[in-house]
Amino acid sequence: MNGWLERYRGYILITLLNLLITGGALFFLRMPRSTGEIAITPPPPTATPLPTVTPRPLSVYVSGAVARPDVYSLPADSIVKDAIEAAGGATAAADLNRINLARRLCDQEHIYVPEVGEESSLVSASSGPSAPTTPSRININTASQSELEALPGIGPSKAKGIIDHRPYKSIEGILKVPGIGEATFQKIRDLITVD
Repeated sequence: MNGWLERYRGYILITLLNLLITGGALFFLRMPRSTGEIAITPPPPTATPLPTVTPRPLSVYVSGAVARPDVYSLPADSIVKDAIEAAGGATAAADLNRINLARRLCDQEHIYVPEVGEESSLVSASSGPSAPTTPSRININTASQSELEALPGIGPSKAKGIIDHRPYKSIEGILKVPGIGEATFQKIRDLITVD
């Protein structure tokens, strides 16, 4: 047996060497080839929620027959009842039947709570900000100075101008009063009459 190994030792070594070279070549040929560049794949985009807008609180002035008349800051979805409760609630003399407790508030609004039997032009029935309104329309041909001043955007000088330019054939005639422009007229047009 030793003689056989001695005689064929060279062939056996060459055969083993060929097997090693062939196996190494096959190993390297089957390896994935690298292009030399490293590709960075970003992760798939995720949905980002849009920011939500937080509504600003309302500033509302509450006066009249309430426990603590003052300016109050209330949540954006507040109603007239919330404003009255913030002011300590209505007094025993309050006439809550003359106001709409369920109406939504506007920023910078004036809520006036009348007393029972009170003849007041201010009531909490306004539909716009900082606009105390009247239970019925004010006749600009017969209204007093104080009734005219209760209209939104009408101060003492404009109220005097309205009185000085009487009589009016239509509510549009009020536009001839100095200081009353289209913007002011739009605020008060539904609150005034000439009838």
